[in-house]
Amino acid sequence: MAVLEVNDLGIRFGGLQALEAVTFKAEEYEIVGLMGPNGAGKTTAFNCITGFYQPSTGTVSYRGRDITSLRPDQRAALGIGRTFQQVGLVRTMTVLENLLTAQHARVRYSAAEGMFGIPTSLVEERQLRERALEVLDFMGMAHLAHTRLAGLPYGTLKMVEACAVLATDPDLLLLDEPSAGMSPEESHEFGELLLNIRKQLGVTIVMIEHHVPMVVAVCDYIYVLNFGRLLAQGLPAEIQSHPEVISAYFGEEDTYGAA
Repeated sequence: MAVLEVNDLGIRFGGLQALEAVTFKAEEYEIVGLMGPNGAGKTTAFNCITGFYQPSTGTVSYRGRDITSLRPDQRAALGIGRTFQQVGLVRTMTVLENLLTAQHARVRYSAAEGMFGIPTSLVEERQLRERALEVLDFMGMAHLAHTRLAGLPYGTLKMVEACAVLATDPDLLLLDEPSAGMSPEESHEFGELLLNIRKQLGVTIVMIEHHVPMVVAVCDYIYVLNFGRLLAQGLPAEIQSHPEVISAYFGEEDTYGAA
């Protein structure tokens, strides 16, 4: 059974057909790439998967369950974690504080119990803190735990956002342009980290990404969108040499070869 199945997905904004008959899936422990030029509908697809948009047609299924009508928080509670194209963090807070905030859905104590410092709430807060620090250590970001986000490089912010999502213990991780703002060397290191996340944490990953070498290196399967429709799908080597993909996304073939 696939972890994620998107079937015949379509959505229209006024006169614009943003997605039309888009179908793709992610099997257990796969790293799946979703590629395409700007405006192809990739982030729109993520918004439909996570419940921020309600599709006009089609369904989204998680482990065989139709979740098309569920709210974003209900989907997150099932184990679906997601980063955003524009970093969704509180920049006046520290890295650790952002990871603690991200785990709010896991909190079981009431507001009153937290306000008065009931022992059970203190125990739970300590557990959340330990979880956050474990994730930062795993991601090689522990040295930034008490650093405020304001002023950190954009590539670092994308890493912190990935840490915040991992702190929620997702089963399915959706990454929207995770290597944005990173150098080629940093993107390569992040690709290695994704492979380690899959191996050590058993997480299925679907990612929107423009850094072609990283996608080819880490993805098990790739889907390519163009003008809201599925243009191609296949193994990285197949997509790399697909003439329509080269034309629509990579530009001229020699341009891709230089990437």
